[in-house]
Amino acid sequence: MTQAQERPAGAPEAELTKIWAHSGDSHAMEPDDLWTSRLPKNLADRAPRTERGEKYELIFVDGKQKSRQLNDFMDAMRPPGFKDLKIRLQDLDQEGVWSQLAFPSTGFWMCDIEDPVLSQACTRAWNEWAIDDLMAQQDRIFTPACVPLVDPKDAAAELEWAAGRGFQSIFLPCTMPKDMDWGLDIWEPLWAAAAECNMRLAFHIGTGGETVVYRGPGGAVVNYMETTYPGMRVVTHLVASGALDRYPELKVLIAEGGAGWVPAVGDRMDEAYRQHGMFVRPRLSRLPSEIVRSQVYASFQHDVSAVQIIEDTGYNNVMWGDDYPHLEGTYGHTQQTLHDLFDHVDPRIQDRVLRGTFEELFTVPTMADDKRVNLNR
Repeated sequence: MTQAQERPAGAPEAELTKIWAHSGDSHAMEPDDLWTSRLPKNLADRAPRTERGEKYELIFVDGKQKSRQLNDFMDAMRPPGFKDLKIRLQDLDQEGVWSQLAFPSTGFWMCDIEDPVLSQACTRAWNEWAIDDLMAQQDRIFTPACVPLVDPKDAAAELEWAAGRGFQSIFLPCTMPKDMDWGLDIWEPLWAAAAECNMRLAFHIGTGGETVVYRGPGGAVVNYMETTYPGMRVVTHLVASGALDRYPELKVLIAEGGAGWVPAVGDRMDEAYRQHGMFVRPRLSRLPSEIVRSQVYASFQHDVSAVQIIEDTGYNNVMWGDDYPHLEGTYGHTQQTLHDLFDHVDPRIQDRVLRGTFEELFTVPTMADDKRVNLNR
């Protein structure tokens, strides 16, 4: 039994034996002048930007405007290093996080760009900023590359450019316009390029579509759940369309959407494949659940079920994420969260979720032996 297991209930984090982990869901906080400093004015003026009004935050991108409710309380709870890389690394050491896959923040709005020239310029500027100001300065925090999404061939070309500069994955939104759904054949150039370059497809929930779809009783919970469903659709489209079957080396990550649903989705697709086989096109070389279990990965923050399913179902493509620096994340209570989740879990499962799955997908700097002591039970 470890020191952590012997602690009294409610012991402060300072008294806990530190558990070290990688995060499969974190975020990079772009500088306000990312696009204005790197693009000509005619493009920079249409790049994503936000303004804070009295009641709403306004988002401007490619001539369109959206609004969302202001969250001053969220800003007040930001970690100290949310926009300072040196302090951020100190935050990671404090929290016990070794490496982070850092998705965009303002960069998520690039999904709404419809002009192919603007899309190419904005994504290239974002990628160059990620190289210059983030990844060239240290090796523990790295981002997926962004790709222009107006034309799949442009997306494939940017993926190849990014792969040649050290990126290990690309970010993709879960929701796309109906004529560009992920299961359509138009995306074949992107899947082929990703397979050729060994690039992971990193989808993040809550991206590409509306985040508020219901305003009735329980809306806060309902809308939070609604952000998760498109991640499930990504999996079903990529599996049922045959995209993952054609490229068995492709690996897909659905970030921040939990993991307990993944094996269930595989089972449900198997049932459709068996019971409605006369209608199924294309035919697959493997059952949908086999494809899911070998190629689909998922990250979670607090879900107990995400850990339980590994032993109960044998689905082990599960990784943890801190969601730094977002409100839903674990900053300030990471160690308590990890101990609550893993103190009574088989060390093999703990190592898989906190390190092994992440290291299967991404190359990371070696974690020192003294940061693995929590495995010695």
